[in-house]
Amino acid sequence: MSSTLVADDSAPAYSGHDADLMHLDNGVVIEGRDIDTPDGFTSGFRLIAGFSPLTLPRLDIAAEFSYRESDEVPTRLGDQSLLLNTTSMGGSLLAGVRIGRLGLYAKSGVAGWEGDPVIPQDSLASNGTTRVQGLGARLQFDRLVSRLEFEEFRAPDMAHLNLITASLRYNF
Repeated sequence: MSSTLVADDSAPAYSGHDADLMHLDNGVVIEGRDIDTPDGFTSGFRLIAGFSPLTLPRLDIAAEFSYRESDEVPTRLGDQSLLLNTTSMGGSLLAGVRIGRLGLYAKSGVAGWEGDPVIPQDSLASNGTTRVQGLGARLQFDRLVSRLEFEEFRAPDMAHLNLITASLRYNF
């Protein structure tokens, strides 16, 4: 089984940076991305495997696995302020459609998380599962590619992972 990099015009609607894509001969596309939040609290990675059915070449379907680790995130538990270290692992299904230069996609999944309070020390650790959902768009004009994505974790304790990201890239 050989692999080649995907060109911009055939990149899936959900793709981030096309240089990170690997396209296998059987139509499977694999992408890996680092996750770093602007506030510096959270880091991790995503691994996405997807494909575009041969009979529906504008449709993109994928599965995403993500791992996130957050250190000393300020939060509240009831009326008590505390710092929380959290670890979460999740999985989502993605579906996207490419319409000319525009790619639109949605995702839905579940994440499990565990939190350990840093301050105060005597608080109990908390954990749970939560629903993850998101929407995104990718717009391309020749070598200029823009992306906008919204991702939401439905658990109030995981609100620090809710993200709106935007990027504008020009390929030389």
